[in-house]
Amino acid sequence: MCGFVGFADRARFSPPDDIEGIADRCAETLRHRGPDDEGAWAAPRAGVAFGFRRLSIIDLGPGGHQPMLSSDGRHVIVLNGEIYNYRLLKREL
Repeated sequence: MCGFVGFADRARFSPPDDIEGIADRCAETLRHRGPDDEGAWAAPRAGVAFGFRRLSIIDLGPGGHQPMLSSDGRHVIVLNGEIYNYRLLKREL
């Protein structure tokens, strides 16, 4: 199972230059949850960051790299989940 972390440092205890590094180090503690890929994203001025460790089961390609950004870069998401019945859903949809 993949692992992800996130935090909001609203009090600004952490230096803005290190926000992404903190997310990276937090995600590193979850290496056992996902040895196949890793990623981090941060908005230093907002004090918000996400980190991710990926365990590839079905989608082995780079398209599953996280955190994922919307096409305009405004929205960011990390998620955990494989849709195991995707073949059935694909036929229905």
